[in-house]
Amino acid sequence: MRTAWLFFICAAATAAEWPQYRGVNGKGISDDKNLPVEFGPTKNVVWKTAVPRGHSSPILSGARIYMTAEDGGKILTIALDRKTGRELWRRDAPRPRKEEMNKTNSAASGSPASDGKNVYVFFGDFGLISYTADGAERWKLPMGPFNNINGHGSSPVIVGNKLILIVDQDTNAYILALNKDTGKEIWRTGRPETLRGYTTPAIWRPKNGPTELIAPGAFVTSAYDLETGKTLWWIRGMAWQLKGTPVIEGDIAYINSWEAGGDAETPPEVPSWKDSVAQFDTNKDGKISEDESPKNLKKRSFLEADLNRDLFLDEHEWTFMTSRRQAQNTAFAVKLGGRGDVTDTHVLWRYRKSLPNTASPLLYKGALFLVKDGGVVTSLNPENGTVFKQARLTGALEQYWASPVGGDGKIYMASQAGKVSVLSATPEWEVLKMNELDDDIFATPAIVDGMLYIRTRSALYCFKKQ
Repeated sequence: MRTAWLFFICAAATAAEWPQYRGVNGKGISDDKNLPVEFGPTKNVVWKTAVPRGHSSPILSGARIYMTAEDGGKILTIALDRKTGRELWRRDAPRPRKEEMNKTNSAASGSPASDGKNVYVFFGDFGLISYTADGAERWKLPMGPFNNINGHGSSPVIVGNKLILIVDQDTNAYILALNKDTGKEIWRTGRPETLRGYTTPAIWRPKNGPTELIAPGAFVTSAYDLETGKTLWWIRGMAWQLKGTPVIEGDIAYINSWEAGGDAETPPEVPSWKDSVAQFDTNKDGKISEDESPKNLKKRSFLEADLNRDLFLDEHEWTFMTSRRQAQNTAFAVKLGGRGDVTDTHVLWRYRKSLPNTASPLLYKGALFLVKDGGVVTSLNPENGTVFKQARLTGALEQYWASPVGGDGKIYMASQAGKVSVLSATPEWEVLKMNELDDDIFATPAIVDGMLYIRTRSALYCFKKQ
């Protein structure tokens, strides 16, 4: 009897999960209480474990913490003991290539996902791999090479028996569903309407109809039938190079899209392909080379528009370049459940000022919170998109790659410089404390069992109010 009781206690103690990027369905919310307001390298630390570099966020499942990393040219999956932070195992993934990557990115940016028994990881330099909780390889799926000059950032998610991954790139973008137990492909749906991106999908389960995967992308957000991969609906009119994950509450999704150049109230006019090829295609081969391109099209712009890297622009690439130049940054709310193009029928509101680059929105305690590079925090009314409050985080004015998370009436926002601001989770939010760690932060924190897990460039911390 005593053994059974102890088993119950241990099971209850590890029941809380943070099984994927930003927790359950990417919402970034925990029901935990008594979370710390003050913490740092020497304050309220339960444990600290040195880890190799990587931008992936820690996930927690069962008695394990999982993350990916890069060390000495190796791409790694690492498992730590949840209670002590002790490293339990690390496994090398094959690395047949080193793909092009933005200097702010990492070869280990996608966060793992777990179904409670196994862990799943994605590396742009290899593909997908599944391990048991004890580190035994279950299956692996080589993928790529990919055409994304910034590297990858999307994380896999698990829905039922399926492992889902968005693979957005400049050519041949798609969304993929695998059998999570075998690694075999169930379906693959092309996303020809979009380009490079770094988003992680969210899940909507309506009362009637199929479960939907909500997948933002450059210029368009699309929804897919979980069972078949069929495209159900889409929304136009957003930025390109999307990074954040959607937040779903009830039958409404909140999505942010920002990229440099998308803040203009009146997007610049771009000549049509017909007019452009007639004017600039001097050798009449039906394409425009860099030498033939307009003088106001800078070399970098030409290379970014050249999606297939053949040093020519064709009509397809010109169309996407036009879309990019005319794209508008926007955060918006969409009523779920439509079919086809719902741009004009299901968008409830749009907000276009002071938007995050990478950080996903946080819907918590009656407000939608956004954090923009430079430490600008905006709280919006989720019903109509009006501003409750907008102000800067004094002393934490850096870039924000990590997404905010919330619990116990508090919001945690981590800047690249390792400053973690704790805000009151109210529409008229206030800064309760600004904590400083000793290294950069790119990963999104996790909150489980009353503890706050924060990964810096060199370590994983576990904090608890003591």
